[in-house]
Parts: sequence; structure tokens; C-alpha cells
Amino acid sequence: MKRLDVAIAGCGPAGLAAALFLDRIGCRVSLFDQFEAPQPVGSGLLLQPTGLIVLDALGLRDRIKTLGQPISRLLGHSAPRGRIALDVRFGNLPDKAQALAVHRSALFNVLFDAVSAHEIDITTGARLEKVDTHGDGRPTLVTETGRRHGPFDLLIDATGARSSIRASTSAEPKITPLKYGALWATVDWDPNGPFQPDVLAQRYQRASRMVGVLPVGRRSEGGEPVATFFWSLKAQDYDAWRNRGLDAWREDVAAIWPDCAPLVEQVTDPDQLTLARYAHFTLKQPILPRIAFVGDSAHATSPQLGQGANMALLDAMALARALEHSASIEQSLQDYAAARRRHVRLYQAMSSVFTPVFQSDSYILPLLRDWFSAPMTRVPGVPRLLAEIVAGRLIDPLAAMPDAP
Repeated sequence: MKRLDVAIAGCGPAGLAAALFLDRIGCRVSLFDQFEAPQPVGSGLLLQPTGLIVLDALGLRDRIKTLGQPISRLLGHSAPRGRIALDVRFGNLPDKAQALAVHRSALFNVLFDAVSAHEIDITTGARLEKVDTHGDGRPTLVTETGRRHGPFDLLIDATGARSSIRASTSAEPKITPLKYGALWATVDWDPNGPFQPDVLAQRYQRASRMVGVLPVGRRSEGGEPVATFFWSLKAQDYDAWRNRGLDAWREDVAAIWPDCAPLVEQVTDPDQLTLARYAHFTLKQPILPRIAFVGDSAHATSPQLGQGANMALLDAMALARALEHSASIEQSLQDYAAARRRHVRLYQAMSSVFTPVFQSDSYILPLLRDWFSAPMTRVPGVPRLLAEIVAGRLIDPLAAMPDAP
């Protein structure tokens, strides 16, 4: 193909990674973001072995490892009895691969610095509203003020689950808002505290309340270690939560997990906690003529399996490989969709199954979880299966992609 003019909407992990991959194969890339200065949104996340493979392909794995915190185990107990309700050990993987917990700002900075080093064009303050089609079929981006950017040979939508670009097209799916979200905060990490540095630890009160602590390393080189603290909450109850006040909330946390007291005491203003709202959908096809959807624009769900950022990075790699190895834009988009189909659908389906076990109003599901989780981990083969699921490798996401050169 000739050198392509590619617009990428969104400067999250999917958009930035796609920009780096496409710049590498000779595309002329233009990034667009609504913020005046591109910045991360959110707190901590888990980079699974799959996501780390993508960062390695971009030459960024070593730097992100200096910032993140290796995680060897996911461990959850039910309250108040303390039964093990979740126990996943990455050491059960044949290659002993680990996950890496990182703050979103660390991942963003590593990717954004690489984009800046490659002098990839970025337009900020672009509040994108829709996409129009030029007379020759090429897409043009339109902002809320009516300003037009383009036309481009290819548009990549990486603006997330609530994409206005996707909503302006025929690809808009049926979106199912999830009842439960979570409050997230970044807190200082005490290495002498009661929490293990290599464990994502959680406590559950049935499935309606969940407390989690994830050590995420440092936000930047030379920074102090931090952790992500999260509290499960129905989105509809957010205003009531604020009205009750922080003291009442701290008492709720202490009733489930007293060890968290030093962490929640760091929260002195409700605005230190960000409410994340979740929705579930999967596009039947993450493509339209000359348009590709990646990351949460193509598939979104709850974070129970810790796959969100990893799926986004895999999308970016798959799309770039398809463009590099195909003879036309049309064929490359078909190849991208085919490369990601099985992996995305499998993990979207598993997320639908697992989410109600940990975030729902059910009484039966958490009882089954608490009674069977620990015994199941003693069944031969199950510990490895659980580790492969969480690692994102129940099926190999790279197997369907064209080989890297």
C-alpha cells in the first residue's frame, strides 16, 4: 500500500500504542485528544503477560518494569469468616510469568514519551463529536464546534466505551450498563504495612461489597511507591455515599477489613475517590469501511479479569500487523477483526460469567464462590487453568495475528 494518512482518536493505551506501531511501519499518524494536555484517566491496573509482550514489541518493557510492581498472586477472602474466595498464583504458569501492576500515569507517560520522541503529531482540545465520510469514502473527524479534520485514509477510534465517534456510525452496539462500579483512589504505600507487595488483595462481603488493595509501584522515576485502593459501589448509590460522609464510609471499610484503616485515613476529601462506571458490550465487527475500533471502543466490560488495558494493547498490535501484511486497507481491516475475534469473545464471555460472582446483589453466587473456590484450587490442573485465564492466555492472542517481520 501507499503511505497511509491515519487519524487516531484518543490518547489512552490503545491509541498511543497504535500510533507507535503505525509510525514504525511508515504511516503518517495524527493523534487527537479532547484534553488540552493529554493525560491518563484512572488509577492502577494490571499488565498481564499478554500486555507486556506488546510493550516488549514496542521496546518499552524495560522502562515500565522499573516503574511497576510485579504481582505473583491474586488473593481474596470473604468477610467476616475469612474463607478464601479467590486464589490465583502466576507461579502455576509453565513459564512462571508474572503480572505487573502499574499506575495509569506510569503507563501513559511511558507510551506518551515514546510518541513524543517519534514526533508524532498530536492535536489537543479536540472534542470529537462524529465522523463523516468524504466523497471518496475517506473518513473526516468533526468536533463539537464543527471543525473538520481530514479526510484520512484510515480512522482508528480509541476513545473508549462511551465513544461519540462510534455512536455516530452504524457500529453502535447495544450497551448494557453494569449496576456496580467502583471508587478508586491512589494512596501512599507503606512497605512495613500489613499488605504483601506482590499480591492483589481483596475482601468481599457477599458480592455487594468489595475492598481491594493493589500495590502499583511508582507513578514516575524517583517517585514514592503508591497503591490503588478500591471500593465496590453501585453507581446509583454514589450521591448517597457522598451524603453519608467519609467517617461513615471508613467505618464500613473497617468492618470488612480493619487493616485498611491507614489507607482510608489518607482520603480526606470525597473527590480523592473517582467513581468508575462500567458497561458491557462487544462489537460484532470492530471495523467499518476505513474505520477500526480498538480497546474499549470495540469491547468493554467490568475489570474483574484485569484484561482491559491488555486487550487494548493487543488490538493495537493486531491492527498494525494486519496493515503491514495486507495488500489493501479493506483486507487489513478484515484481517484485524479475524485476528482478535476469538480472544475478545472468549474473555468478554468469561467476564460476563465472573462479574456477578464478585459484584452483584446475589446471595447464592457468593455462597457457592466461598464454598468451592478453595477446594477447587486443590484439583489437579485447576491452579494452572486459573492462572492462564487471568494471564489472558487461555487461548493464545498472538496465534491469529500475522507474524511480525
